[in-house]
Amino acid sequence: MSKQTPPLYALRAFEVAARHCSFTQAANELSLTQSAISRHIRTLEDILGYHLFERNGPRLTLTDQGKTLAEELKLGFAIIERACLLFRDNPHAIRLKVPSSLTARWLLKAINVFKGEHPSHPIQLSSIWMDIDNVDFYSEPYDCAILLTDGKFGPNYNCFKLFDEWLIPICSPSYHSPNDPFTIKSLEKMELLHPSFDRRDWKRWLDRQKLSHEVDIRRGQVFDTLDQGISAALQGTGVSVNDLMLVSSELEKGNLYLPFPTAVSTGDGYYMVWPKDTAKEKTLLLLKNFLLKQLPTLYTHNVKFLN
Repeated sequence: MSKQTPPLYALRAFEVAARHCSFTQAANELSLTQSAISRHIRTLEDILGYHLFERNGPRLTLTDQGKTLAEELKLGFAIIERACLLFRDNPHAIRLKVPSSLTARWLLKAINVFKGEHPSHPIQLSSIWMDIDNVDFYSEPYDCAILLTDGKFGPNYNCFKLFDEWLIPICSPSYHSPNDPFTIKSLEKMELLHPSFDRRDWKRWLDRQKLSHEVDIRRGQVFDTLDQGISAALQGTGVSVNDLMLVSSELEKGNLYLPFPTAVSTGDGYYMVWPKDTAKEKTLLLLKNFLLKQLPTLYTHNVKFLN
């Protein structure tokens, strides 16, 4: 091994230790002793000529050089791991990351249909709660993801929009009295339902119509997901704001009502994304084309759309 090329075992020991900022956790993950991890990292520091960690008693922090090396090694080892997976993994199997609300309100049914039509292309669906939708293909075990985002993933990724996000208030028909029409002022007497802890959806809907000064969004029940907000509205506990596409089927059935039939565009949408140059490109395109044919029908009856 040349002096310019550190041994792979030392690089791996450092990458794991940097990820945890702990020699003990790195030793547990790699089934080594803590002293072996320490020795490998000293070897690496001697070869590179830089300190990679600052040691303050039991606490470890990365130096600037350590941070740079850790980021590069994270990418490098992810590439190695993906290359090895090709020999163990079904080349047609897809590991898909999806926000939980999208799974419950549309995708699970669509994926079950796909499995029936393409039994040789299994889909492993991981329904994940994410406050802000994201994926890191270098550190997470997914081949692709469907995320609510602005679609700006960069040149190293393929991405396709499935549908746009349109926010609109919803409630149970039982929450609506024909003798007491909804007005923005009447929201002050009603329970607001927020499908995210930061109340961003009500804020965006009101801001787009210059109505934010009319409603105090600091009050009301806060939930973790869009699906919880939909469920609460269905039970008649208040007025939520949600994605029109995800509630379209409930509106068609008459289970939900639109107290303010104005849908505002957020500029975001649900995108399917995966890294370029993947060996599973054909299967991913097959899935993408299938999903585009399985999209829920957007409810448009008496709805005003505000871009």
